[in-house]
Amino acid sequence: MECRVSAFSRVGGREHNEDACGYVEKDGIVCCVLADGAGGHQGGEVASRVAVQSVLDDFLTGPEVSAAALSRIMDNANRAVLRRQEDLPELADMRSTLVVLLFDPARSSAVWGHVGDSRLYLFRGGAFHLRTRDHSLVQSMVDSGMLSQSEAARHPDANVLFASIGLQDAFMPTVLDAPYALCVGDAFLLCSDGVWSAVAEDGFQQCLHSASDSDAWLRCIEQKVSAGVAAGSDNYSAVGIWYGDAGDFMHTIPLAGKA
Repeated sequence: MECRVSAFSRVGGREHNEDACGYVEKDGIVCCVLADGAGGHQGGEVASRVAVQSVLDDFLTGPEVSAAALSRIMDNANRAVLRRQEDLPELADMRSTLVVLLFDPARSSAVWGHVGDSRLYLFRGGAFHLRTRDHSLVQSMVDSGMLSQSEAARHPDANVLFASIGLQDAFMPTVLDAPYALCVGDAFLLCSDGVWSAVAEDGFQQCLHSASDSDAWLRCIEQKVSAGVAAGSDNYSAVGIWYGDAGDFMHTIPLAGKA
């Protein structure tokens, strides 16, 4: 069974791109990762890249789809950023979100984890199935019934996080307890808030239905985001993952291919 991956990362209306993303395959297992940095003096740019590189390097030393492996990988990414803070005191305030997906197509299983407000979405049968819950003040207000989703999108504290990479005591990632059973035709999207704040879940789904291949899905999403880019607009990045052979998607949605 095939697993196909596409990605983009754009600077948006900023001077520097503080997002970073990547993916790698070894022994039939795929690791996808995305991070959104924050911090003065380009510290966010450093933090996100250090975190992404740490995840990819760590995964390659022993590919495994398990909660224990993913927890170790994410913890090591946090330690890597903390070490860089010690080496570069001027970047002591650098932080980053992190979302990681480990995917085993042969065993139809995946595990994922995140910290901060970069998200993972799963679409099944062409429809929205689930997403991660942000580690943010606004998300906690939504969960408690204090805000609606529409109010949350406009809230002035939308970017206030209570957990992130680059903190010793506030590194509190959420990781699945056990691998998640997948269905042929499942599609994942990892994205920074520059994407999900600009495109709603039904927008991702519309792009999914109209796409002829995995790159086309992300091109459609990118076009929707870029239409609203102005001076000062956030960086925006995404990784799309499809599970199945070309013919398998014909029974659900027209998905196939990787450039």
